[in-house]
Amino acid sequence: MRAFILLFMLHLCVLSQALAQPSEPTPAAQDAAPADPQPRRPPQEPHGPSANAQRRKKVDPIIQVTVVGTSIARSAGSAHIMRPDQLDRFEFDDPHAALLQVPGVYVRQEDGFGLRPNVSLRGANSDRSKKVTLMEDGVLFGPAPYSAPAAYYYPLLTRMRQLRVIKGPSSVAYGPQTIGGAIDLVTRRIPSLTKASIDMAVGQFGYRKAHAHFGASDEQTGFLIEGVHLGSDGFKELPSGADTGFVRNEWMAKGRYVLNPSAKVTHEFQVKLGYYDEVSNETYLGLTDADFDSNPDRRYPASARDQMRGSRTQLVLSHVAEAPALHLTLTTTAYRHDYDRVWRKLNSIRGSGLAAVLAEPTLPENARYYEVLSGATNTSDATDTLLIGPNDRSFISEGIQTVLDWAVQTGPVGQRVEAGLRLHYDTVRRRHSQSGYQMRNGHLVLEQGVATATTTSNRDSAIAFAAHVLDAITIGSLTLTPGVRLEVIHSSAEDFLTGESNSADTVVGLPGIGAFYGLTRDLGVLAGVYRGFSPPVLSAEESAASDDPQPEYSINYEAGARYTRRRSRLEVIGFFNDYSNLTNICTFSNGCIGANLDRQFDGGAVHIYGLEAYGEHTLRLGPVKVPVTAAYTFTRTAFQTSFSSTDTYFGDVEKDDELPYVPRHQFNATVAAEHRLGRLTASATYTSRSREAAGSGSLDNVLTTGALFTVDFGAALTAIWDFELYINLRNAFDQRVIVSRRPFGARPNAPRMVHVGLKGEI
Repeated sequence: MRAFILLFMLHLCVLSQALAQPSEPTPAAQDAAPADPQPRRPPQEPHGPSANAQRRKKVDPIIQVTVVGTSIARSAGSAHIMRPDQLDRFEFDDPHAALLQVPGVYVRQEDGFGLRPNVSLRGANSDRSKKVTLMEDGVLFGPAPYSAPAAYYYPLLTRMRQLRVIKGPSSVAYGPQTIGGAIDLVTRRIPSLTKASIDMAVGQFGYRKAHAHFGASDEQTGFLIEGVHLGSDGFKELPSGADTGFVRNEWMAKGRYVLNPSAKVTHEFQVKLGYYDEVSNETYLGLTDADFDSNPDRRYPASARDQMRGSRTQLVLSHVAEAPALHLTLTTTAYRHDYDRVWRKLNSIRGSGLAAVLAEPTLPENARYYEVLSGATNTSDATDTLLIGPNDRSFISEGIQTVLDWAVQTGPVGQRVEAGLRLHYDTVRRRHSQSGYQMRNGHLVLEQGVATATTTSNRDSAIAFAAHVLDAITIGSLTLTPGVRLEVIHSSAEDFLTGESNSADTVVGLPGIGAFYGLTRDLGVLAGVYRGFSPPVLSAEESAASDDPQPEYSINYEAGARYTRRRSRLEVIGFFNDYSNLTNICTFSNGCIGANLDRQFDGGAVHIYGLEAYGEHTLRLGPVKVPVTAAYTFTRTAFQTSFSSTDTYFGDVEKDDELPYVPRHQFNATVAAEHRLGRLTASATYTSRSREAAGSGSLDNVLTTGALFTVDFGAALTAIWDFELYINLRNAFDQRVIVSRRPFGARPNAPRMVHVGLKGEI
């Protein structure tokens, strides 16, 4: 509460100072369009007979999108925004599928549906998206972004209206993870008119979707209610025929109230409420390579009891003070997210590790364990007893942040300043236990006479203060964007089993600068450099100062060229990330078990470099619009030191070894033909093989993921009352490969799927 009062006083002070020095808007200030990292009051749609004409005069969407103070055409760094029309073409449910259309984004598929995405930017560790700053409407949505950054919750993509990927120097505006960049998911705005819509779909493997929203507003008040139900019976096959799918529900309600819409300075109050729940019959247990080749969708009966249950509540309160004549907006947002999840799953075999058994099932010491896992043999003694139990975790993430956007003109120099403060607290409470289960005729039976063991009972917390300021300075054809971020973090950890505790403080400054120079009206060059940072994660056992984990640091460089004209954009950017200390948090999802779970490990100096290319153009063929996009990413990585680690992600590393799960080549191309009566869409995505473990040299005769080339098709027909009947065909040629062997065994991508739906406004 004290922090809220201080920020609110700053809120009022800045406004009073601005009002004391009125100024007239200038062309240069208008050209530096405001960034939109926070929820903003949506512009009112035009009404009356001239509405269509006004809409036609709107600036082209490629140019009008803004990133940290400048239009995307003049942005001094890499930024990509997927607009509603791009998201709607395939009715994306899987965040992986959407993000692969952006260069410099890598994914590690896991369950085929994208329930818990593994996303990285520019080669950072993709495990649970923990090296990416994840936001919804400019607010951190990870369960515990500082103390436990693994993102076991991810909003349903189908309700998002925009997806923003920010890389390069502009990343210092977002934190705590600035190593690769940030992803901001933008939800539906409160409509300016009364509006409702519905989207219903069904498909293979018991797929079903029900999505609806209703909202209305006038100049002073407005509201929006939106709900989504998404589910599937799953494409994987248990011997019992049991459901291997999921059910996810998400609700969102928004409201706004403007004190006096005609005032010189408007004050708008906003509230956003959210609720989410999930039941998914998912497992970390994969297959042997031989079983994968025989049937990639097979699941062993040892995973029959695996299930995750989770629920989340969200409360976001905002105050937006806006002085249009002064080009000044001040937004203060208080937020709280509570997330609880229990994942009951197979953890291990009492006598061996799952990964070792599935990697070499024919070895004499592994054969018996494999037969028990696959249900071919009954459990015979304690050593081949299966250890199954719930990972019960509760998360709290709360804080308050304020962001100032201000445009000012001084002679020939136009400036767009963004300054922000955030006070944040998050915590995770872990309660893990496991019991023995025996395989009996293909079914799991609880072991008798052995008590349930508590394996983990701890709590990690962090309180963090963050501040940033960026200034987009425009002088003629040159735009400079210097900026700096400050992170002050106090972390604490308690282990209730050992009685140990630990705490640490981290203070870091993160400067950066980007530049864009327009060679012509449409063509420009850009370059930038900034310091990347990922906070350390503390363990209670690390009580000695010399053992305290160190933050992940890097110096990141980029340079390239951008061409933007009307509905065309072409961009080529080279990047080089020089890590002084690459880190990893050992998690179940990357194969970690035992004492190393949730501990941080250091990988030393690493170089990651590559090239990103992106093209976008819209052809006009009479009444038909043909949008085309293409994205390509080339990446190389190299450890700069040799070392051995007990972390399953690092293992034994030699100098010049490549990082795991970073494909060298990645490509996506999408083309559509759109008419008022319907549309046809096709998309092709290629991802080359990547290493499963650090190594160098040829990819032959080592463990790698499979090279994957998938093609998707979509079609839509405008039916009666402007309802749209659509059909989407995913992975049309049913290409199946191993997308990961972590944590335990080979796992497939999703098979060919067909979805049919009907949507429209009502």
